[in-house]
Amino acid sequence: MVIVGSIGYDDIETPVASGSDILGGSAVHSGVSSSFHLPLVPGGSPRVGIVGPVGNDFSDSHKSLLEGLGIDLSGVEKLDGQTFRWSGKYEGAMENVETISTEVNVLGEFQPEIPEPWTKPNVLFCANTHPSSQVAVLDQCPSVEISAIDTFMLWIEEEFETLSLALRKADIAILNEEEVCAIAGEQSFTQAINPIMEGSCLHGGKDAGSGPRGLIVKRGSSGVMANLPCGIIVLPAFPVREMVDPTGCGDSFAGALLANMSGRKGILNDLEGMRSAMVHAIVTSSFTLGGLGSTNLQSLERGVYHGRMDRYRRMVGLN
Repeated sequence: MVIVGSIGYDDIETPVASGSDILGGSAVHSGVSSSFHLPLVPGGSPRVGIVGPVGNDFSDSHKSLLEGLGIDLSGVEKLDGQTFRWSGKYEGAMENVETISTEVNVLGEFQPEIPEPWTKPNVLFCANTHPSSQVAVLDQCPSVEISAIDTFMLWIEEEFETLSLALRKADIAILNEEEVCAIAGEQSFTQAINPIMEGSCLHGGKDAGSGPRGLIVKRGSSGVMANLPCGIIVLPAFPVREMVDPTGCGDSFAGALLANMSGRKGILNDLEGMRSAMVHAIVTSSFTLGGLGSTNLQSLERGVYHGRMDRYRRMVGLN
């Protein structure tokens, strides 16, 4: 599994916790999550690889931490400058975040190059990064079994034409409710799904081609809805009692989902297989909420995970 995205440092403030220089970024959150489901086998090679830039300030301890989790950093390039930085503040129920500052730094000039051994992965995840980088990466991996894409509001507002091209090249899009509505120009996400998948709301309309084959809508505390070739799947969120920080929850969801799809060719046509992958993704992302950044996932014990998985499966009527 190959992940292309940002690697950064976050300053986060929530009603219950705060921290500075927290290891973050879309590639980190999705990479830590996916590595839990695709662990390093003794004597084997890493099954998750990250592609992205870091600056001179990226610490060796964080490099060692990611490698210790079984993540291959061969695709990480150290550039002259500072690592991507983001600062945000959550209030109340933490449904929304106020971005205090974003320092793109080395991420702004980065041109992703997929290492040659990685150009035919089971899964390619273009996590949140510039749409032109996503298009370039998708073009470098024409034989990938499953490709997925994420984005955020800035690219929808400022890079819609290029984002539309990326959406057409990907097999599935994993987006939140606000992003889906913004792309389609609709008030209701349920009305926005078909125009995105048909391509009618994308730049160039239907004549330019259809959109992704599948669309997964992340709805925060309201759960997840997926429109896939195999059918529609709707699942609730896991009710977390003590929420600390939602940063990276969507990326953790995507990482776990795609890790559980890895190596399963044709899974987009397998309703039960996709439901199972989504259940793992929902439970995994719920642990992200319990600590700042990805700290909770970094130390997640399998017994604790499976205990919550059993509770969730009973909650939604799956045995």
